[in-house]
Amino acid sequence: MMGKIVAKFGGSSLSDATQFKKVKGIIEKDERRCYVVPSAPGRRFSDDEKVTDLLYRTFRAKRDGEDYHLPFRLIRQRFMEIASDLMLSIDIKAHLDRIEAAVEAGASEDFCASRGEYLNGLLLADYLGYTFVDPKDLIFFFNDGSFDSERTHQVMAKRLEQVPRAVIPGFYGSIGDGEIHTFSRGGSDVTGSIVARAAYAELYENWTDVNGFLMADPHIVPNARPIRHITYRELRELSYMGATVLHEDSVFPVHRAGIPTNIRNTNDPDNEGTMIMHGAVEEHNPYVITGIAGRLGFSVLSVEKAMMNSEIGFGRKVLQAVEENGLSFEHMPTGIDTMCVVLPTAELEPVKKQVVKRIMELTAPDALTIHDHMGIIATVGRGMVHNPGTAARLFSALSREKVNVRMIDQGSSELSILVGVDGSEFQRAIHAIYDEFVKE
Repeated sequence: MMGKIVAKFGGSSLSDATQFKKVKGIIEKDERRCYVVPSAPGRRFSDDEKVTDLLYRTFRAKRDGEDYHLPFRLIRQRFMEIASDLMLSIDIKAHLDRIEAAVEAGASEDFCASRGEYLNGLLLADYLGYTFVDPKDLIFFFNDGSFDSERTHQVMAKRLEQVPRAVIPGFYGSIGDGEIHTFSRGGSDVTGSIVARAAYAELYENWTDVNGFLMADPHIVPNARPIRHITYRELRELSYMGATVLHEDSVFPVHRAGIPTNIRNTNDPDNEGTMIMHGAVEEHNPYVITGIAGRLGFSVLSVEKAMMNSEIGFGRKVLQAVEENGLSFEHMPTGIDTMCVVLPTAELEPVKKQVVKRIMELTAPDALTIHDHMGIIATVGRGMVHNPGTAARLFSALSREKVNVRMIDQGSSELSILVGVDGSEFQRAIHAIYDEFVKE
C-alpha cells in the first residue's frame, strides 16, 4: 500500500494565484500528497494585510457599530481575484455573500476569523480536483475550549478512510453544538499534524516561506546555517525558547504517532528543508550543537539561605509564594544554599512586592535578590551528551566576550544548557556561542 503524505501550506504559500500554481506543482510531483491543509491567504508584499487580520477587523467593526463593509470588500476582492485568475468553476461569490450575511447577523469572532481558511480551502479543492472536507465536522473542542484529541482522532480517521484525496482547511473546528471554534493564531500547523496522525501518514510536510530551521535567529546571526535534521525533543526546547517556524503545539500529534515532519519552502521546493525526526537521527552532526534560541524579558529571583538543602519543604514554600500571586515559573536552577526562580518580568512586576514579602515570611532567607531584564539562551543539541567539554567551551566563549552569566541551568537529559544574561548582552552572547560551535 502506498504511503500517504499530508501537506500543510502556510498563508504566504497561498497568498495569490501565482502561489496557488506553485502549490499545485508541488502536490502533483508526488502522488502520495493526498491530504492538503491550507491557511488563509497571507501577505503578497511587505505592507499588504493578511486575510485573517482583515477578518478580525471586519468582526470588530461590526461589533463596535462601525462600517465593516470596507475590510470585507478587501477580503471579497482577494478571493474573487484568485478564483478569476485560476479560472475556477466554484461560485466563490455565493460563499462570500453568505459569510457577509452571517457577519451582519452577528456571527462570532471565531467564525469570522476562520473564514479565510474555509474560503481558501474551497478554492484549492476546486483547483486540485480534491474533495473539500470541512474541519468543523472533524475537529472538536471541549466546552472549556481545550482540544478534544481522542474524539477528533476517531472521527477524522474514519472520515479520511472514505476520502482518498481531500483539502481540509486549517485553524478551526467546532465546540458545543457545532459552533465554530479556532486554535490560537498559527493553528493551521496544529490542524496539519492532527490530519497526519488521523491519516496514518508516513510524512507530514509543512510548507512555508523559509528553508526550514536555522541554527540561530538570522536577525541576530546573519547567514546562520540551516538545520537539516532535528529531533522532536530538540525542537521542543528551541521552540519554547523562541524559534518560531512552527506553532509550538503542532508537534504533539505527529510526535505521538511517530510521524516525521519536513519543513519545506514553497518558493524553493528543491531544497530539502529541515526534517524533524521522532527518535535518533543517524546523520552525523559536525557541530555538536543543533541550535541556539533565546528570549528576553525574564526576572531571576534568587533566594539564599545557609543549610537550605537540609530544611524540609524550603523549595515548596518559595513556590507557594509564587503560586499565591498567580505566577508560574519558567525555570528553577538550584545550588546547596541558593534557589533561583525564573519568572516573566511583565508578570512579576505588578506583584513583585507581595511575592518578596511572602517569601520572606515563609522562608526567612539570608538574602533575596531579583535581577530584571534578563535574557535566557538555550544551547540545544543531542550531540552534547556524547561530547565531553561542551559546557566548558560554551562558558569559555562567553568569558572571552566578557558576557556576565547570571544563571546556569542544565537538565538531566543533557540535551540543553540554559544561561541567563543581562538583556544588554543577549545578542553578544548568542554570537559568542554560535561562533564557538559553528562558525568556521
